Amino acid sequence: MDSISSYFSTTSTQPLFIQGDAYSVLKKFPDRCINMAITSPPYWGKREYDNGGIGLEKEHDEFIERLLEIIYEIRRVLTEDGSFWLDIGDTYRKKSLIGIPWRLAIRMMDEQKWILRNEIIWNKVKGGLDNTKDKLGNVHEPIFHFVKNQKYYYDADAIRNNPQKAKVKNGKVISATGVSGVRYRRQIELSTALSNMEKQEAYSALDDILKQVSENRISDFRMIIRGQQRTTHSNSEKVSGRAKELRDKGYYFLKYHPKGSKPRDVWDIIPEDTQNRKSHFAPFPEDICKIPILATCPQSGIVLDPFMGTGTSMIVANALNRKSIGIDISEDYIELAKERIPKQLSLEENYV
Repeated sequence: MDSISSYFSTTSTQPLFIQGDAYSVLKKFPDRCINMAITSPPYWGKREYDNGGIGLEKEHDEFIERLLEIIYEIRRVLTEDGSFWLDIGDTYRKKSLIGIPWRLAIRMMDEQKWILRNEIIWNKVKGGLDNTKDKLGNVHEPIFHFVKNQKYYYDADAIRNNPQKAKVKNGKVISATGVSGVRYRRQIELSTALSNMEKQEAYSALDDILKQVSENRISDFRMIIRGQQRTTHSNSEKVSGRAKELRDKGYYFLKYHPKGSKPRDVWDIIPEDTQNRKSHFAPFPEDICKIPILATCPQSGIVLDPFMGTGTSMIVANALNRKSIGIDISEDYIELAKERIPKQLSLEENYV
């Protein structure tokens, strides 16, 4: 498609919208042209989407097979350092959860050689009406982060939380959470597990770490001292480098990044339809898209959403100054997406 080829050479971040089924459209893309993909495919057997499409199969196995065909094409069009973020919900049949997300994920890993880097739990905080009397309410969905290769683009600094700063009080350096080193000095002094030489090395190392805090090279720290604190994760010297360090030196430090901590793998995001999206009944929150795009799509890269719905991922990519391509089988959904995108260019120029 000429429009796809020409889009790669444009500098505008205005999205390119393509109407059609995801598989047929992706077959026309060249290899390794997309930096990251993010999508939320239709649920299986839960809704009848505009213009039909995937999700209406009689059996869940057929649904998974069709998704795998599309996902194979996504893998082909991703750059070698690309990422794929997949939000996919589950379905009950005959009172049993089918397990669609993990059935799909395992086949992706086993058959298509995807590498699964994270499973994120999207906690929707509140769910819809549930009148069942024999199970818990469902308020979460998994989001999988897949990559093609062990080395891939990832900008952790772009998604870190703003850290608290260290301060100086009464002439003493105090970390972001109030660590001044006084307690650690006392523990070193009274230790019966450290030799005199180890104590002197521990004092010196503590002074150095406090200097790093005062210079904002780290925001915080914890000191693990032999005989005082438990080894992080494991006491086994065969599996834990920390345990070996504690054995050999008598102490080690846990250092906190000066730019803040990375997000964790549970996201509390309410799926409210704040955009008043008329006839689209599967609102995909903008907050779901922000971390994936910032972390895994370079500034000059292109975001792909093969099931774009009303274009939430395109909205976020545009706001973050990334180019994006959205595919959907529904002309009505594409029209809704166009209404939501800030008009930098004539949108008719970017609608195929």
